[in-house]
Amino acid sequence: MLVVMALGANAIHPRGEPLDMLVQREYIRAAARSVASVAKQHQVVLTHSNGPQVGLLSLVNEGNEDVGSSLLGVLGAQTHSMLGFMLEQELRNEMPGRKVCTITTQTIVDSDDPAFKKPSQMVGSAYTFEEAQAVQSANPFWQLQQDGNYFRRVVASPSPREILELPSLRHIVSSGDITVICGGGGGIPVRRDCEGKLHGIEAVIDQDRATQVLAEGLEADALILLTETEAITTNAGQPDSRMIRECTPQALEALTFADISMTPKVESLCHFVRAGGKFGAIGALDSVQDILAGRSGTFVKVDVSDGITYYD
Repeated sequence: MLVVMALGANAIHPRGEPLDMLVQREYIRAAARSVASVAKQHQVVLTHSNGPQVGLLSLVNEGNEDVGSSLLGVLGAQTHSMLGFMLEQELRNEMPGRKVCTITTQTIVDSDDPAFKKPSQMVGSAYTFEEAQAVQSANPFWQLQQDGNYFRRVVASPSPREILELPSLRHIVSSGDITVICGGGGGIPVRRDCEGKLHGIEAVIDQDRATQVLAEGLEADALILLTETEAITTNAGQPDSRMIRECTPQALEALTFADISMTPKVESLCHFVRAGGKFGAIGALDSVQDILAGRSGTFVKVDVSDGITYYD
């Protein structure tokens, strides 16, 4: 079975943990252990978040007058390579003799995407009002937005249209025995001009949506989004909250979620299943074997009795 798996930001770097490389390595090692337990039985294509790491590199660059601010695409490529290196190394340690490779991928977006007119994705450092004024003066094309008592830079998050390296990935995956790491942070955002030439563009691609595009392009059997939560819950935090075991796309889309980060995950899983995937699932990284066995996580399928079922 071909399984496309996405490691969310909190799955490989829990909230509140320092971005120290030794700490990061420990979480990567634990993540690789879980991924390897699947890759030993199925072919895996792995994507991962890079938000905290991009924020750290952006902060380092902003504080260095000799370096200055880097384009988001460059930071994305740097973090993809950094995290890919660690994931690949730890996967090789978990699966001696098995084939593993890391591929930096670019994601094509539409220059006319409405998201460019309403940047909403916060990136990088948090600034006081005085700091924000200085940053805005030094970077007149940046858009800053208030976030509580602070200000942060906001960039566009356009819809992913195409994974540029998809034909190469199909060729690699056709071997049937290579674990592939790609699509870090949703891929490096690029656009085509009127002559078809490629250019970087200041944007952040939603990882879940890009992973869905990748999974459909590879005609994967399953798409699994790994997070810090065990399953999708209804009325999270309320006494009547229930954990969903299985549901159809229609039943899942009829629900509302307080956590806005759940929306792209739900939409991605539903789109993948409707496009022909056997199932989509969301659950905790350390429960990935139980997810595949149907004992944990939330499954999205086209054929679920009554449309939705719950855990007892």
